[in-house]
Amino acid sequence: MDFSMAQWAAIWAVVAAAYVVFGIAGFGTALMAGPVLTQLMPLSRVVPLLALLDFSAAVTNLLRDGRRADVAELKRLLPWMLLGSGVGAAVLLKTRPEVLLLMLGIFAVAYALQAMLRQQTRKTLPATFAVPFGLVGGVFSALFGSGGFLYAIYLAGRLEDKERLRVTQSTLIGLSTLTRLLIFLMAGVYHDSGLLLLAAALLPAMWGGLWLGRHITLRLSREQFLRILHGIVLASGLALLARYFF
Repeated sequence: MDFSMAQWAAIWAVVAAAYVVFGIAGFGTALMAGPVLTQLMPLSRVVPLLALLDFSAAVTNLLRDGRRADVAELKRLLPWMLLGSGVGAAVLLKTRPEVLLLMLGIFAVAYALQAMLRQQTRKTLPATFAVPFGLVGGVFSALFGSGGFLYAIYLAGRLEDKERLRVTQSTLIGLSTLTRLLIFLMAGVYHDSGLLLLAAALLPAMWGGLWLGRHITLRLSREQFLRILHGIVLASGLALLARYFF
């Protein structure tokens, strides 16, 4: 796609920032980058683009830590996640872009508000909650490129060990991204050579963001960083809604 130098700089900056978040939390790239990228290109291109980049990022985490994932929870979530991904991809490829823009804005605002207002009380979720969390997470993964926060909510209510939770979360994101890649590939989305070239051009920004994210983790708690992220997501969602209505 034909971008100006200023637009290229903005795209690189937002992709790098998004993968700083990924390097810390293991998800959140679409929430961070999606609202900005949709100002410069159609949502139907943004989601497959981020799927390519997310897969590249997730593979690194899977190779390093995949064996520590909770297999029982993966087995509970995966079938429903796959079903939801199929439904979401079908909606993405058939729905008008203007409607998707509105949906993305509502999604971003709703996520940010619930994250800011949620009470931090400890609760144990029953295993049956894998059905709604996996299904809805799969739909959001295909529609917006991020069902990660839904999986994180479920796993936080199931797993006591934080490291086990983080590795299981990272594994889910990798598998979810692979599912979206295959769906988009079968739909012919990646026949667009321009999209593939754009993803390749952004790989350095993605890897740079991952590197910085790992180093930030050493000095900043996840909770502190996510509080900042929630404010950014809220502002981005409000900007998308303003663009849709005005």
